Amino acid sequence: MSTFSVRFLGCKVSHVDAHAVRERLLADGHQEQDDAADVAVVNTCCVTHEAVAKSRKEAARASRTHRRVYVTGCGANLAGDAFAGLPDNVVVVARRSEETPEFVAGDVGAIGCVQADARLDRVRAFVKVQDGCSFGCGFCVIPLVRGASRSRPAEAVLGEIRRRVAQGHREVVLTGINLGCYRDRTAGYRLPRLVREAGATPGLERLRLSSIEINHVDYELVRALRETPTASRHLHVPLQSGDDEVLRAMGRRYSVRTYLRRLEPLQEDFNLTSDVIVGFPAEDEPAFENTLRVVADAGLTKVHVFPYSPRPGTGTAGENPISPQVKKERSARLRAASHDACVAHWRSKIGRDDLVLVDRPGRGYGDDYSPWLVPESAPVGGLLGVRGVGISEEGILAA
Repeated sequence: MSTFSVRFLGCKVSHVDAHAVRERLLADGHQEQDDAADVAVVNTCCVTHEAVAKSRKEAARASRTHRRVYVTGCGANLAGDAFAGLPDNVVVVARRSEETPEFVAGDVGAIGCVQADARLDRVRAFVKVQDGCSFGCGFCVIPLVRGASRSRPAEAVLGEIRRRVAQGHREVVLTGINLGCYRDRTAGYRLPRLVREAGATPGLERLRLSSIEINHVDYELVRALRETPTASRHLHVPLQSGDDEVLRAMGRRYSVRTYLRRLEPLQEDFNLTSDVIVGFPAEDEPAFENTLRVVADAGLTKVHVFPYSPRPGTGTAGENPISPQVKKERSARLRAASHDACVAHWRSKIGRDDLVLVDRPGRGYGDDYSPWLVPESAPVGGLLGVRGVGISEEGILAA
């Protein structure tokens, strides 16, 4: 038997991939241990230079306290020498996510004592239904490291959701690299049908989508979300830029008008959040001002801001004309606007009731993914009925 630790950097899909390795090692009879284990698995991210640097730093740190380190995930599949020069006990696993658990488990070696199941390490269960992307945005390295779009059979997805609910998870998050591309053509599923049937799983209290492109926010999906009682009133819909010229330069497949038109039916009762890239090569000051305006017009309450970082192998890999100082200043302005929108949304919860999933002592998230501060005595993993009585810098105060 070996002891092991697993950590991940990046998005919810990275978390799911890291857990798949964890679950396989547990099933083979190995024991999870936080510190000074025999084996460390570091599931990496490569969406920005900073993400790669953090991944490399994490692998280097693990190499000092573990006998062997497996570097997995997007960063491991990135072209170049991102992890060159690390100690000899670091193994870079440049394989698809579906193949990685088998490779790591085979290299570590199985033992005779096998566990039949492995509980997720978070109170909400992330279920990956799709991987890869077949589109080519000029800034994005994900198609190069993840491969083309592919989907899991609906039967396998729904079976996993039933298993997670049986384990005690009341909330399930459907994840994917390009979630709206989900297809099971043999069984006749697209994402709206999957949402309806996943949401009807006995014992499931809440269903979420992790992130979805605006082109897939169509009438059929919106109707499925509204007609599925367990579906959360939250969508994360990347914007990337609020300027049409910049969107064209990025290779995005929508206009600002399309983005706003498709979100309009959701603005009244959905919490809408997004991603924006600041300092893309085509972004001048008027283009950035357009982004600020669109963020407000779309009713976005939380924006994850990413300063542009050229990625190897992409269409804009050789372009980076915007200075770090300008990127920093624009990022600060956009984050300030996002903060103000968040606070306004939280204030709207005062005097209103919600149901909070407590995911750590004293904290949790409501139906629309707004953060709540709840009594420390509230059991982690439980659903708690609350009423908003105020706000703080961390979220809504519950009574």
